[in-house]
Amino acid sequence: MKQSLIDKFNQRDAVIGIVGLGYVGLPLVLRFNEVGYKVIGFDIDARKTEKLNRGESYIEHITDEDVATARRSGFEAVADFERASECDALIICVPTPLGHHREPDLSFVTGTTDALIPHLRAGQVLSLESTTYPGTTEEELLPRVESAGLHVGTDFFLVYSPEREDPGNASFTTKSIPKVCGGHTAACLDVGLALYGKVIDQLVPVSSTKVAELTKLLENIHRAVNIGLVNEMKIVADRFGLDIHEVIRAAATKPFGFVPYYPGPGLGGHCIPIDPFYLTWKAREFGVHTRFIELAGEINSSMPDYVVGKVALALNEREQSIKGSRILVLGIAYKKNVDDMRESPSVILMEKLEELGAIVAYSDPHIATFPEMREHHFELDSVDLTPESIADFDCILIATDHDGFDYEMIRDHASLVVDSRGRFRESFPNLVKA
Repeated sequence: MKQSLIDKFNQRDAVIGIVGLGYVGLPLVLRFNEVGYKVIGFDIDARKTEKLNRGESYIEHITDEDVATARRSGFEAVADFERASECDALIICVPTPLGHHREPDLSFVTGTTDALIPHLRAGQVLSLESTTYPGTTEEELLPRVESAGLHVGTDFFLVYSPEREDPGNASFTTKSIPKVCGGHTAACLDVGLALYGKVIDQLVPVSSTKVAELTKLLENIHRAVNIGLVNEMKIVADRFGLDIHEVIRAAATKPFGFVPYYPGPGLGGHCIPIDPFYLTWKAREFGVHTRFIELAGEINSSMPDYVVGKVALALNEREQSIKGSRILVLGIAYKKNVDDMRESPSVILMEKLEELGAIVAYSDPHIATFPEMREHHFELDSVDLTPESIADFDCILIATDHDGFDYEMIRDHASLVVDSRGRFRESFPNLVKA
């Protein structure tokens, strides 16, 4: 069973099923399709599957032509799981958010797995790519698969291979980013490596699914902790009357022992604001208190309040209050030059400002209309930036520094600019660095 499945992957005769067609799943669809595999995409959002089947993309850095090319090569998108039995590999790429008390919410993973169970068969491999805590694959997926009468490691194979997507980064693609892979058994690992072997340039095998799960958390916790450090340093530098961005630029000239990280109004994206709390939650099961990680999380979570405070002080100096002030938030994506709003601190800033009575608007060249979100609701369209529209606001808050903004025009026509991203190197009279 194992060898025949590996042969299918090596000969590209296998059918690949990708479950979850978002920022992780859709690029993976296109990559498997590109090298010649038959691909079926699964997503419970029928609007997504309908657009894909029309050859249309809903992710900015993936073009309509990319999707249309895949369709011409046989790619199909479906909104139910009945066709999962046709697939030799099923790759789960669904969200793993936090609950209201910062506890892991695995409902998308477990719900997806439960929906797949009736359609699983011998001779398949199931790979989880969603970021999660160590033990999830063994504790949540394994018993569900075995409940279907399948024997993992002999007639069915189970792996964990975390996603490493960076939306909008043209330097690193699905193909070129090394991919970690761990199997429940040695046979599972062999099948997992064959699954990804034709689509990823470099595979990094590890000894277990738990190692692979913790590897993903370490990668993102490393970033979260260092961003927490530089965010705290920003507050210190501000008290000293110094520009933290100038300090970072100077420190980055050291050719060894220093890696530059940059402060901001908070953390965004689906991984870095969330993943540390997956580990801290699981660590408590083993009596471990991850104080260092939790402290970084607290600092990063507090940054929107710090920025709102800077806005309040800047307006106060102009004898205005936040209440009743017209504030334009520039950039609502979580990082510049993308349309990805997952966990964006810009949205938190908008909510906090609105709660204080501000009249909030936004401008983002990548997001024309504020989208439907599970927890955040604004009925707003992006404001076109002109000298007149800029001058019409009491404060311009730079929350995400897209390259598409005309910063010279903003500088020349805004009555007040609060810059939380360090976009402006030189000071000018109406600028406040936050």
